[in-house]
Amino acid sequence: MFLPHYLRTVKPTLTAPWRAYSSFNRTSSIPFNFFSGFAVANMASASLDTSPFSSTSYKPKYDTWPYNDSDFVRYDENDDGVFYRQPRLVTHIDDPSIARLTQYYDTVLPKTGRIMDMCTSWKSFYPSSVKEAIQKKDLEVYGVGLNAEEMALNGVFMGPDRWRVMDLNKPPHDVRAAWEGGQDMQFDAVTCVVSIDYLNKPLEVCRKLLEATHEGGTVHLVISNRCFPNKVVRRWMMLDERSRLEFVGDYLHFAGWKDVEIVDLCAKDESGMRITDDQGTVLLRSPYLPDHLDPLWVVRARKETSGTAK
Repeated sequence: MFLPHYLRTVKPTLTAPWRAYSSFNRTSSIPFNFFSGFAVANMASASLDTSPFSSTSYKPKYDTWPYNDSDFVRYDENDDGVFYRQPRLVTHIDDPSIARLTQYYDTVLPKTGRIMDMCTSWKSFYPSSVKEAIQKKDLEVYGVGLNAEEMALNGVFMGPDRWRVMDLNKPPHDVRAAWEGGQDMQFDAVTCVVSIDYLNKPLEVCRKLLEATHEGGTVHLVISNRCFPNKVVRRWMMLDERSRLEFVGDYLHFAGWKDVEIVDLCAKDESGMRITDDQGTVLLRSPYLPDHLDPLWVVRARKETSGTAK
């Protein structure tokens, strides 16, 4: 049964919930399709089928951008290019959460046009339907990240012309600027996996993404609670998981995106009930379940079309 995680006041950096990334490959001991097959007596079996996806509308609490530069200071302000120079061929979320994310992507990502994978690495977690569209040349995927060796291994880019090394924490905070003459580039969807918390100018980045997106296009910012604590922005470490989702919702809202929603991709049983709390602690006692499953959400939004503008 899902036991609600009640929000509480959190002291900066001391008690805020986060899980540091390991330098080792986080390959789970749980089979990739773990939640589609096990059954336990007197307990609903868990499932990776998250459709329909549970989502809630973001509701802004502020009339104007409420944050200042101090909210986006990081403990380690040294050059990000140096920190990420060494390739990390790891997955920063566990296998069950990757499977849920891939299923989510299968329902929302276009199969034609262009996708931008922002803050990308050696894997994008796209479903086979997207990869098939790439192979057929119906779909192009571009990416910006901080490590060339990682991106060179990511097959969704179909070659070095589709990815660039770029530090979005430095001006102009615009993914298009990574390509010569790229100001005319337009995307149908943008993805970003567990990296939005590292951006020190998120409002500027999200505004530029909006400019670079076709009308009706979407952005999908994937959130968990794993991080490099020395590189995330200060305010992130002061917030609990739910407040972080609202924080990212503010990024999109004040950047001009519309229909901002929070999608819950945390582990659930086949009836749709959550089996973890917001930190990822498993609430069901079973020899078939681990103690922790990475929590996962998507904060998403859409670029308004001319016909719907008020």
